[in-house]
Amino acid sequence: MSDNSVITPRTKKPEWLRVKLPVGKKYTDLRGLVDKYKLNTICTSGSCPNMGECWGEGTATFMILGNICTRSCGFCGVKTGKPETVEWDEPEKVARSIYLMKIKHAVITSVDRDDLKDGGSIIWAETVEAIRRTNPNTTLETLIPDFRGMKNNIDRIIEVAPDVISHNVETVRRLTREVRIQAQYDRSLEVLSYIKDAGQKRTKSGIMLGLGEKEEEVIETLHDLHKAKVDIVTIGQYLQPSKQHLPVHEFITPEQFDTYKKIGLDLGFKYVESGALVRSSYRAEKHLF
Repeated sequence: MSDNSVITPRTKKPEWLRVKLPVGKKYTDLRGLVDKYKLNTICTSGSCPNMGECWGEGTATFMILGNICTRSCGFCGVKTGKPETVEWDEPEKVARSIYLMKIKHAVITSVDRDDLKDGGSIIWAETVEAIRRTNPNTTLETLIPDFRGMKNNIDRIIEVAPDVISHNVETVRRLTREVRIQAQYDRSLEVLSYIKDAGQKRTKSGIMLGLGEKEEEVIETLHDLHKAKVDIVTIGQYLQPSKQHLPVHEFITPEQFDTYKKIGLDLGFKYVESGALVRSSYRAEKHLF
């Protein structure tokens, strides 16, 4: 992978990044429920390219703890600023949404809440418990922030034992300071390793490509994640949310994504999703090996 010059916003996206509009009765029915009950899914608010496919499989992603983040990552389209007050009835609202949508596998994620002493971990744990009470047959993945590495907060997630605990490193070590301004590459690896050592059956992490990383750096990141005992890795193409965000340096080819998938599987990961349109929760229901 070469470190090419920055791609301008006018550059035409390659053929492999074109997305088909979601279709089918399952998608139409779920879209109707979301609109009718004003359900908050990251699928719709983030305009995910895989929404139709995932909803067809009975999978959806929900974001908790508001929509304003205390961090200002250069890649993320979520607003940065002072978050609103915690809604303590949010766990029940999310559980009800999952029930109404008849979701088989739910992915829960959140903004970073560095303004809270517990980092939002209490709401996180209560959300998992509420979903289980209302939807006992729904499997769960929690895509968590790093909680600033505070183990007492991470322990709350481990104790409720979701089927998968995920935390994304997002990029290679060299680019972390630019891409994830308030995050630390090694701290993310330590969080993942700590979760696995605590007995969590399935751990997961994700990487975006096209930010100026080099092939050897991607391979190094895969090695680092394997050393952290991560089970599942997702690798996808970074796309610029707005002109204020980091530019795309390169569109990665399908062949290169296939190469990274092979490298990951050869390293020993149990599951590797690698492709231009892959996102953290893509085919999440298939990661329950």
